[in-house]
Amino acid sequence: MESPIPQNERDRLTALEGYGVIGTPPEVDFDDLAEMAGQICSCPVSMINLIAEKWEWFKGKYGLPEEINCEPRGSICSTTICSNDLLIVRDLAKDERFAHREMVAGEPHFRFYAGAPLINPDGYALGTLCILDYQPRVIDARQLKALSSLARQAVAQLELRRKIAELKEIHRTLSAEKLQTETLLHNILPQRIAEELKACGRVQPRYYASVTILFTDFQGFTRMTERIEPRGLIEELHEHFSTFDDIVTRNRLEKLKTIGDAYMCVAGLPQQTSRHASDACNAALDIRDYMGRTNIARSKLGLPCWNIRIGIHTGGVIAGVVGKKKFTYDVWGDAVNTAALMEAHAEPGTILLSDSTFGHLHGDFETVFRGEINTAKKGSLRCYVLNDRKGKATG
Repeated sequence: MESPIPQNERDRLTALEGYGVIGTPPEVDFDDLAEMAGQICSCPVSMINLIAEKWEWFKGKYGLPEEINCEPRGSICSTTICSNDLLIVRDLAKDERFAHREMVAGEPHFRFYAGAPLINPDGYALGTLCILDYQPRVIDARQLKALSSLARQAVAQLELRRKIAELKEIHRTLSAEKLQTETLLHNILPQRIAEELKACGRVQPRYYASVTILFTDFQGFTRMTERIEPRGLIEELHEHFSTFDDIVTRNRLEKLKTIGDAYMCVAGLPQQTSRHASDACNAALDIRDYMGRTNIARSKLGLPCWNIRIGIHTGGVIAGVVGKKKFTYDVWGDAVNTAALMEAHAEPGTILLSDSTFGHLHGDFETVFRGEINTAKKGSLRCYVLNDRKGKATG
């Protein structure tokens, strides 16, 4: 005779799978409950039996060999889970439902069985807490009540493990999301600024007496937008700016932002250094040389060149974070305007330095005095063309 199947079998199996215990070995907490059931009811064998689709797993056991942890589905417990009540069989050999079972007709010749279904809060019978004896017998009401109580304790243990597993998964998800958020934050803010924002919820504006600001843009970019397919144009701009990102990082500058085809970065903050002007000039030369190589390759293919202009100025700025949901680390001050003027007056393919930046270079670079440029707001400004590093041929 085949074992009965609960009417809600599919949902029951889904519920059981949610506990993540199928296939796991016995545990001491469940072993203790099984032993307690056996001792209270004076039975030599007891177990906490979780019934899966094809197998029955002994999550806790008492009086069974250590190597036995499961068996194919079809035990007496399969009948127990079909009801919400205790199943008590005083003599298995005289019960036509079970007399033919191997464990009754053959070794180990069980004769007595009592099982309480393990019913979870959703009403699914996950398995049983059962006791067995080799002789027919009866148990009293006190023992039956204890068996039911211990079955509820077994379910409570399963629920506890599921809650712990769920909390671990939530923690893992939150940790992954936190790491992703922190990575994104560090991608848009300098590390020190990001740490301050996380710790304090805001960033205190700071004045830096001497930093070096670098601006770039591409001459004729507006005309390029009229001649080049938009997607291809943006992909090329992305490739250039991505290379600029690598260059400024390598030279210890902080990228601040891009505006259209303009790129802005700064040396000397938030980590102050005495070589910020030299760092900015090294970055500018690397950017110019990269664009020079790119334009040579484009010319050979008959493609239009990207004519870059670079301007650099050294001065004081106020730096801080603006925005509530989309943070931006930025700088303000007259030095920003002067750096933008240097870029605007640079010839394509050249780097124009302010007189202030030139004064911070300590003779490490090849420069040429260009003269003065006239501006509407700042009057005449002395400036220099940065050609190369000292000891390296220019051009």
